[in-house]
Parts: sequence; structure tokens; C-alpha cells
Amino acid sequence: MNYQGIIFDLDGVLCSTDEYHYQAWKGLADSLGLAFDRQKNNRLRGVSRMASLDIVLEDYPEPLAEAEKLALAEQKNESYKRLLTRMSPADLPEAVKSTLLALRARGLKLAIGSSSKNTPFILRQLGLDGFFDAVSDGNHISRSKPDPEVFLKAAQMLGLKPVDCLVVEDAVAGAEAGHRGGMDVACVGDAAQAKAGEYNLASVSGLLEIV
Repeated sequence: MNYQGIIFDLDGVLCSTDEYHYQAWKGLADSLGLAFDRQKNNRLRGVSRMASLDIVLEDYPEPLAEAEKLALAEQKNESYKRLLTRMSPADLPEAVKSTLLALRARGLKLAIGSSSKNTPFILRQLGLDGFFDAVSDGNHISRSKPDPEVFLKAAQMLGLKPVDCLVVEDAVAGAEAGHRGGMDVACVGDAAQAKAGEYNLASVSGLLEIV
């Protein structure tokens, strides 16, 4: 298959902010007297902020008003953003950087397809601000993965048909989103272990053998 564009999920594919997410959600859960561990945190991967909050609040003794939930989500996000300030270009693995440059040199269009509303900030911290041809993120969508909206918007922003794009994901929900959007998916991490993609890779650099 001759792909013209590659759409990357951000967290877990190009960089790892998992630990920062965990610390921020754990801090919120602790403040509410709720149990939260890494096993529960794994259920939040690839899920929108509000859907993640619903999982965190599963054992909360009473229903919360929407305004209260929005305030809690914002509290978590502010904590997360404070942690993100620790990120730098050193957090972009050298193998990822060299792969991105090699794909660009081959003439492929490159995009981000991430549910995170913090995508622009993370890209700046990594030194990737302005690198991608398109950035579709949580600021552009109303439905989170496994809905394909974020990837379909990325393809549209690239000026490409979905079938001409390859999605790169580490979460099973993200791989499902790519497939729902009519795209092939290359998986790394957990999604690769689950054999969720057409290509299940040991690392992002494996893309160079596909395209």
C-alpha cells in the first residue's frame, strides 16, 4: 500500500506523558478520597478527559453536577500542565526524531491525531512546534476515540482521502478509531501486543519498513 500521509497519536507513540497523567489523576482521586492505582489508570489511555473523569469517579458516593465535574477536570488538567513543564526536547526519543525526519524526506505528509487538548503545548515542549503538516487534537473534536473523528479531521486537514493515510497508535481504542475511519493502522506498545493493527511494530522506527 502506498500511503501518502501518516497520522500519529501523540502520547505513547511520539512521547510518553503517562506518568504525568497518572500523577495528576492520582492527586485528584486522593483529594476526593477515592482509590486510584496504575491498573485503573490504564483504563484511561486513549480516552477523553471527561470520560476519564467518569472512570475516576466510579466509586464516588453521590452524583455530581456537570459544573462540578468540569471543575474537577480542570483541576486535574492544571495539575497535569504544571507537570508537563518538565518536558523538553530531550523527551523526544532519538529513534522517533530520526524516523520522523526520514518519513518527511520520503515526501510523506505527517499529522498528529490526538484526543489531548494539550497537544500544542506538548509539541512546543518537545521542539516539534510547526513540524507537522496538520494537527488534529482535542481542541477540534467533539467525540473521542474509538470514534474516528480526530483521524478523519487530520486526513481532511492534509487534503488526503482516509484510505491514503496510515494511523500510528499505541492504544486499542485508537486503533479501532483508525479502522472505523477507513484507515490502516500501525500499532506500537499495548495495541501491538494486542495485534490490533495491520502492522504491529516493536517501535515507531518500524514504519520505515512499511512506507
